[in-house]
Amino acid sequence: MSGFEFTFAGAQLTALGSAALWWDAEGCLCVSDLHLGKAERQARRGGTALPPYETRDTLDRLQQLIAQFSPQCVICLGDSFDDDAAALALTQQDKDHLDHLTRGRRWIWVEGNHDPCPTPFGGEHLAEFALGPLTFRHIANPAAEAEISGHYHPKARLRGTSRPAFLLDKRRLILPAFGTFTGGLRSSDPALSGLMQPGALAILTGKQPMPIPMPRR
Repeated sequence: MSGFEFTFAGAQLTALGSAALWWDAEGCLCVSDLHLGKAERQARRGGTALPPYETRDTLDRLQQLIAQFSPQCVICLGDSFDDDAAALALTQQDKDHLDHLTRGRRWIWVEGNHDPCPTPFGGEHLAEFALGPLTFRHIANPAAEAEISGHYHPKARLRGTSRPAFLLDKRRLILPAFGTFTGGLRSSDPALSGLMQPGALAILTGKQPMPIPMPRR
């Protein structure tokens, strides 16, 4: 397993190189910001055209993780769809694929700012989700403790190369975006540097996840 193991709020977690989070003790796989249907939404709104395979690629990568870990629970940390219309506009093949993934396990759709309405797929739709000592929500609450969130699509730079990254301090963990073509926000952006405590880590994704001091410049 390619991952960086760490303890957060008493829970032993693994930041995977794929941008997903694995909690072995709970059999829980967590991903954030899938943004399924982004290409369709961009085309519908007259934005920059994206290759039309982004949803299939995201679901294929998620399926590979599910096959590898056989999770009892999957948590999607919001913005799972690029908007509510994009969820309805998925191809039948992608809808069938997603239906297949949600069967046989607990599946939590955490509400995001892009997808505030209940999804048309199986699983539970919640504003936030608590499991053990941890609370899962889409956007970080600055006053929260033991919080896992997404939303910002954090990235960090090392030796001139920028990579999606987990951001970790004693109070919170922010996941990178899992979806294809989702872009990212530099960890030095005030929205992130002001949120994360001094001494925070950026855990770079890739073949070998790597923790570095979170860049703040």
